[in-house]
Amino acid sequence: MTSKPKAKLAPLPRTELLVYWVLSFGSHLYSFYQLHRFSKEHEAPLVREFQLEKGLLKGFKRDPLDFEWSFWTDWAKKSLLWTLIGHGVVSRLTSIFYPKLRVPALTIYGLLAACSVLGIKGVSLLLVHLSLSFSVAQLRKPALSWAFNLLLLSTLHIQPLQDIQRSWYKTEEEYYLLLFSVAVCGLRFISFSLEHCWSPLSHGGGDVVQLSWLFSYTFYHPFFYNGPIITYKDYMEQSDRDESALSYVVLRSGRIILWWCIAEYMIHVMYMHCIQTNETYIEILPPWALGGLALALVQFFYVKYLVLFGLPSMLATLDKLVPPELPRCVSIMYSFTGMWRHFDEGLYRWLIRYIYVPLGGSRHGPLFKMLSTGLAFGFVCLWHGGHDYLQYWAMMNWAGVLVENGVKALFASSFIHSVVVSLKSRQAFTSHSVTTFVLLWGFFAGWSTIAPPMLAFLYCFAQVGLDRTSLPP
Repeated sequence: MTSKPKAKLAPLPRTELLVYWVLSFGSHLYSFYQLHRFSKEHEAPLVREFQLEKGLLKGFKRDPLDFEWSFWTDWAKKSLLWTLIGHGVVSRLTSIFYPKLRVPALTIYGLLAACSVLGIKGVSLLLVHLSLSFSVAQLRKPALSWAFNLLLLSTLHIQPLQDIQRSWYKTEEEYYLLLFSVAVCGLRFISFSLEHCWSPLSHGGGDVVQLSWLFSYTFYHPFFYNGPIITYKDYMEQSDRDESALSYVVLRSGRIILWWCIAEYMIHVMYMHCIQTNETYIEILPPWALGGLALALVQFFYVKYLVLFGLPSMLATLDKLVPPELPRCVSIMYSFTGMWRHFDEGLYRWLIRYIYVPLGGSRHGPLFKMLSTGLAFGFVCLWHGGHDYLQYWAMMNWAGVLVENGVKALFASSFIHSVVVSLKSRQAFTSHSVTTFVLLWGFFAGWSTIAPPMLAFLYCFAQVGLDRTSLPP
């Protein structure tokens, strides 16, 4: 999908940019401090209501209500961290002594690691899905492969089948791990099926060779349970980079440990997940603490996925794969589409390649673009469970992207474009925007004392984001 070259923004003066950085960083710290104060003041009732855990830091409790963080942290302690380290060891040893056997060895290792956690029944379910998806792909009918794989994914939500699968395990956490594994593998089956339908001979070999590559792609251990998502095409394209293994591992491991420490520190000093589940606390939050709650929730989500995607991506890079880029900081995302494009790059690429582009995308006018975007969000909703709140979430995201694209189209019109070009640089745009904020301040003064500084800080975040994205890669 080709895109028009973007006009480069004139760099801001360093002093002005420094002001934006200081205001952005300072507003985060001050709002976090206010949320911390509120958390400590209401710690006793929060302990009674939500059973805050004993913290790793002396004198602090720990907010346990983020399901993903608690779930994956517990599984990392039980087995996943050790099996990921084992994958790295096997990969390194086979690369040194038996390079030609590295892929088969990692496939077997991934299969055995999955069996050790999901059990024989859980892996058998995955093998049934794999076999059926592979068989349908041999017909080379993309629409049929799509329909059949959607049918396989829908079985995750059939209550009798859920009850059977739950009976295989002693705890609900083990069943959830199977659920996540089947869902993520479902994306891999769709990717393989469509690539096989579009170019069945691209990698050579007969059905046995293709099936062996599908096994390797499915049971690649670092990406098996939670991603990040990588397409079959990208998986088959090996990188030519030659990383210095020791220095790379030390550096990336240090960063992952730092991200983990930041995430744990956040849920020790700010009980944001407990507070957000109780409307009473939200209603009595002071304005700065309320802003801190919103920022803390999105920043924790960002740091959490730096950890969850960080270690698998590091191992994939050592295996000479090219994993998706890690998420970008959400506070400096200045566009709605940019959030989708840069937070989970792997899922974004998957949606573009297998839904947006095949349905026409922007090549056949705005109507097809709206339809392709809507179906992409619809699939994300279905893949995550299709619950009511997910449907609302998908609709609002779709509406947000449509509005943003509509505004972009408006500014691309000849008249508006001539006005923007006449400004000649971002400095002029910045001065115009500052004037706008002064007017907004006066407009909102009679209504609220919170809206003007909130808009001003959002403007600072956006300017920092623009500066970061204008830097060369």
